[in-house]
Amino acid sequence: MRNSPDELTPDFRFPKSTRLLTATDYSDVFDAVDFRISSHHFLLLVKQSPTDRSRLGLIIAKKHVKLAVQRNRLKRLSRESFRTNNATFPNFDLVLLAKKGAGTRSNNQCVKELEFIWRKFKNRAKT
Repeated sequence: MRNSPDELTPDFRFPKSTRLLTATDYSDVFDAVDFRISSHHFLLLVKQSPTDRSRLGLIIAKKHVKLAVQRNRLKRLSRESFRTNNATFPNFDLVLLAKKGAGTRSNNQCVKELEFIWRKFKNRAKT
């Protein structure tokens, strides 16, 4: 019998089970950060997850990224980058914060910076 296409391809969805949803979820990460990963325009806070998968929370503050168009673009790019890399992540809760000036970066620059963060995260999580 043939495998269905769903069994062969990775799952790139972003269901609720892969998101930090409540203020408690976020405060758990902020209160007990295992480690931080920083780049020029992003900061990733990492904490061991109580669930069986990695979960992502985004904080794109108006204080650092003024225009809603830019904030929404950063959220889209971050979610997409997380979805495509999530299959290789260990089980951690992640909070991604945008720093000042992140909204002025091009899509390509943001994606490269996010890929850099995910690569550092995977290396750091192994140890």
